[in-house]
Amino acid sequence: GRAGRHGGSRSSAGSGQQSVTGVSAADDGNSYWRVRGRTAAVCQRGAPVRCGQAIRLTHLGTGRNLHSHRFSSPLSGNQEVSAFGEAGEGDYLDDWTVVCSGTYWVRDDEVRFQHTSTDVFLSVTGEQYGRPIHGQKEVHGMAASSQNNYWKVMEGIFMQPSEAFQMEQYHAEL
Repeated sequence: GRAGRHGGSRSSAGSGQQSVTGVSAADDGNSYWRVRGRTAAVCQRGAPVRCGQAIRLTHLGTGRNLHSHRFSSPLSGNQEVSAFGEAGEGDYLDDWTVVCSGTYWVRDDEVRFQHTSTDVFLSVTGEQYGRPIHGQKEVHGMAASSQNNYWKVMEGIFMQPSEAFQMEQYHAEL
């Protein structure tokens, strides 16, 4: 298919949904994703995300959700990861579980995202696209956890923790 804008080409292989690619530049304006509650769940803004909680990641530029399903990814033959839905509304295949070590997903910690329906981990192994998105890396799902599945928040807008969370922290220290 014809390429869309940077980071959003439609590949001819796989499902035909919008590709999700990895870029090296941390300040790429197309690299921002909003953390939301899982499909049909209410998620209070400012509420901390618990390790083990299911979330959606909605791309700020397109309003599409990070999505996976049992299609093969075009370059590596792993499971395809795409961007799906309109205005933040997709389906249950947009749900990812946050895998981290403590109680909450902390800004500077490395985390894994495990697809809630198919159990693959969101991964990058280094396969690069050619034209028209030359040098961008394929993002895909892999069954095994490894160094290729670690992700870290680099920048963005961080909400103040809710009052309920602050009270919980306070009580936890008693």
